[in-house]
Amino acid sequence: MIDIGPIIKQKLKERKKTIVWLAENLSCSRTNVYKIFNKRSVDTADLLRISDILDFDFFELYSKELKKRKQK
Repeated sequence: MIDIGPIIKQKLKERKKTIVWLAENLSCSRTNVYKIFNKRSVDTADLLRISDILDFDFFELYSKELKKRKQK
C-alpha cells in the first residue's frame, strides 16, 4: 500500500518549497497541508492539483504498484 502523504511531503522538500507555499497554491491553511502529509490516501481531484503544483505525477506511483501486484 502507498502512503501518499509522506511522499507528498518528501516531494515538497525536494522542490525546496515551503508548507506555506503549498498551502497558498492549494488555497488552504497550513493545518490542512499538515493533515495531507499524515494521510494514507488523498482524493483524486486533490491529488491531481498537488501533482500539478509540485510537477510530479503521483498517479504513476499507483500505476507502478498496480503493475507489481499483477505480476505476483
